Amino acid sequence: MTLVIRPAADVDRAAILAIVAPVLAAGETYAIDRDLDAAGIAGFWFMPRHEVFVAEIGGRIVGTYYLQPNQGGGGAHVANCGYITAPEARGRGVARAMCLHSLDRARRRGFRAMQFNHVVSTNRGAVALWQKLGFSIVGTLPEAFHHPLHGYVDAYVMFRAL
Repeated sequence: MTLVIRPAADVDRAAILAIVAPVLAAGETYAIDRDLDAAGIAGFWFMPRHEVFVAEIGGRIVGTYYLQPNQGGGGAHVANCGYITAPEARGRGVARAMCLHSLDRARRRGFRAMQFNHVVSTNRGAVALWQKLGFSIVGTLPEAFHHPLHGYVDAYVMFRAL
């Protein structure tokens, strides 16, 4: 079946939150509060500066990402994204397709680069994928992430020009 990536619609919110909530609650990849309630999770993923997209296979949402400016003012030309793939769709190219889509969308919005601020070092699949897609580790933040299983681990700042 074909993977389709499109802007999220209001009708998609429940499906998106069903994918996002367990990942945020697990606390293994995002540097945000693990104890957010449903309103807090929705507030984070759908914050006004996030442009949210979904990835669908056969009409079923299997992933989501947001695109935003990484910073304001003099840093507003650099994009930032967050991606989450549904567990049953992992290993099927969904994250890769979402990242490629986000790079194209960022270019079309006039961004000149993309930066990931806090890629957890134990998220090896993501680190490897971002590197395959042209991102470089430009900084290591020693023990900057408190992983629920591995304790204090490094986080990477990853960057690529568009």
